[in-house]
Amino acid sequence: MEIHELSLIGQLNQLKEGSLSSTELTQHYLDRISNFDEGINSFITVTADLALKQAKESDKRYKSNSALPLDGIPIAHKDIFCTENILTTCGSKMLSNFKAPYSSTVVNNLSADGVVILGKTNMDEFAMGSSNETSYFGPVKNPWNKEYVPGGSSGGSAACVSAQLASAATATDTGGSIRQPAALCGLTGIKPTYGRVSRYGMIAFASSLDQGGVLARSAEDSALLLASMSGHDPKDSTSLNEKVPNFLKNINSPIKGMKIGLPKEFFERDLPKHVESSTKEAIKTFKDLGAEIHEISLPNVDLSLPVYYIIAPAECSANLSRYDGVRYGYRCENPKDIEDLYMRTREEGFGPEVKRRILIGTYTLSAGYYDAYYLKAQKCRRLVANDFTEAFKSVDVILSPTTPDTSFKSGEKSNDPIEMYLQDIFTIPANLAGLPGISFPSGHHEGLPLGVQLVGNSLKEAELLQATHQFQKVTDWHKKLPEVK
Repeated sequence: MEIHELSLIGQLNQLKEGSLSSTELTQHYLDRISNFDEGINSFITVTADLALKQAKESDKRYKSNSALPLDGIPIAHKDIFCTENILTTCGSKMLSNFKAPYSSTVVNNLSADGVVILGKTNMDEFAMGSSNETSYFGPVKNPWNKEYVPGGSSGGSAACVSAQLASAATATDTGGSIRQPAALCGLTGIKPTYGRVSRYGMIAFASSLDQGGVLARSAEDSALLLASMSGHDPKDSTSLNEKVPNFLKNINSPIKGMKIGLPKEFFERDLPKHVESSTKEAIKTFKDLGAEIHEISLPNVDLSLPVYYIIAPAECSANLSRYDGVRYGYRCENPKDIEDLYMRTREEGFGPEVKRRILIGTYTLSAGYYDAYYLKAQKCRRLVANDFTEAFKSVDVILSPTTPDTSFKSGEKSNDPIEMYLQDIFTIPANLAGLPGISFPSGHHEGLPLGVQLVGNSLKEAELLQATHQFQKVTDWHKKLPEVK
């Protein structure tokens, strides 16, 4: 077995034993990026010199018996997390020349635990997209079949981990941007409770929905990284002041008696046969593990998609108003006056999908429409959240497919925004309610991965990781890797 085929925990064990050095491991991944990423386009920036420097420092700490919890593990960061003196583009022309003057809390937390930074991964522009086709730096390809999309917006992070170009990667999830690419690329992806991971230095799309998380090969690997990323941050006013549990502590405990809810509203949909059978097989596996299966109802869940596409664009229009060509980022050439500066900078700097959402958001926040749209959407959001609160009185976790189908061909949905937005129909509700969700591999169809999603109650990430790990102990879908050429 080659070292890139090892799990993150497997690599960490070899580093601790001394049978592998971080320099070897890091160089191995840098070579793979050099050899294979041209056809995938998962990285925007590769930080080879920095990575090798950090790897050497890790090796020194191992030799002096002062190793840090994740010392020497090479990971990639989604290009939405600010990294000091490294290009941070958010997949946009608007920030194509922006080197962040500071690092995000997520980057700092992981670096403090010894991770090595391989580089910054490609993404849908400003995290707006479900296919990673809106990036200024070009689309990302799915390593399982390069004619297909990897999902979005964290498509670069998903593709690079799936292609074994990094041990794991950071990602963000506003409406499904960790879980959807995890499903389409055959990975485990966890979005924690809103506020569990600091948003400081994470470039904002929709502030009440954005949350940082992990894309990795397994629940165990995800648990290690999530613990490192998490924790209260006084720099983020939405950060939860809650103790971060040891996510690995009970991960091996049986799930006998765990109550799993199946929302009838999700299962009444006209699902493709392969999605339905893969999901039913996952349910059977959980039954065999001793879980109890209960039908539940989320009566307002069908409101989630329209609510999301009012609230998220509204917040995006406010957050993206800071990109004006004055302080940092892209600026148009030879503006005639301040109005021309603003208009041409934003016209030239933003791509079509970002402009579409800014316009929708500005409209819903405008005088005369605020009450009719934005205010009503916020009230409906509360109804969706209340449904989950009620459901968790009788069940521990909620199961559904992650996506309506396997991946789709590049360009297939590019001209149909509604069809693209429907890709997040199963993932958006958890974001509206601020709840943790995890997606993990559950099957294959015509050579493309399928995923199942679990949603937990607030701050119950440990339960999600435990259930997923128990599933992964008796299945091998998460061990299947694409052949990268």
